[in-house]
Amino acid sequence: MVSKAVLPVAGLGTRFLPVTKSVPKELLPVVDTPALQLLIEECARCALDDVLLVTAMGKSSMEDHFDRRLDLEAELAAKGKDAELAAVRDLAGLARIHSTRQGEALGLGHAVLQAKAHVGVDESFAVLLGDDIVDPGSDFLQRMIAVHERTGRPVVALLEVQPEQASMYGIATVEPGEQPGEHLISGLVEKPDPADAPSNLAVIGRYVLPGTIFSVLEDLPPGRGGEIQLTDALEHLAADEPIVGLTLDVPRFDTGDRLGYLQANVELALRRADLAPALVPWLRELLHRIDDGDLDVAGPADA
Repeated sequence: MVSKAVLPVAGLGTRFLPVTKSVPKELLPVVDTPALQLLIEECARCALDDVLLVTAMGKSSMEDHFDRRLDLEAELAAKGKDAELAAVRDLAGLARIHSTRQGEALGLGHAVLQAKAHVGVDESFAVLLGDDIVDPGSDFLQRMIAVHERTGRPVVALLEVQPEQASMYGIATVEPGEQPGEHLISGLVEKPDPADAPSNLAVIGRYVLPGTIFSVLEDLPPGRGGEIQLTDALEHLAADEPIVGLTLDVPRFDTGDRLGYLQANVELALRRADLAPALVPWLRELLHRIDDGDLDVAGPADA
């Protein structure tokens, strides 16, 4: 049974400077919930109650977010703010949060390798990348875990991408799998030229992996960019026996990208009964102002 999750969250978040100079990008709010909290809630829905954060210097506030804050709790209790009190108290019960530091940014594979001592070589575990927010409330990760437990193979999430986007992802060589939405992956190419991409299916930030991945990562030479690439380790495993890819069939947001972050905020706010009634007419008015030329935008209004 898969019960542990590893979250590589050591990145500097340079695309979001200057705010990420002092605030980890994983704590930037999506509406009013930090992106990291959405990931931990996803783990909790999947009974992944043991979560390891692979962090770096200057990011201890991520752990603090899931700790008790007794002075704040006392203040909320005294003011009768019961809903807010429950919300902050519940954070400490989402999962058992642990952390280890990566030290040097030597690639995603290197970050995952830092989890070896915590996870162990005999247990399977999930990996969730902090920049990928999968539709909150969906069961996609649960289905990935079920595929792993059924097949015993590593399972990765796949996203259909446009050909010109292939150079931004690891692209899979695939054949049809056992069930709808499943693919057997025999090879992976990290950020290929679009003309050389073996398919339009890209590996994105959800993985369910066996503990044997650690020995592969330990023996792996540096790959693209001089880093230890998780894609290379998965390709090594796929050479012995195809791994399984599950095509993402729910919305996903890349909150490591400024546009993706904004899109996540807007779409998830529109799902909120306390925000949508006022937000929808405001958005319509904003679009009308753009169409009428009453609002200057940095580029064509129909771009």
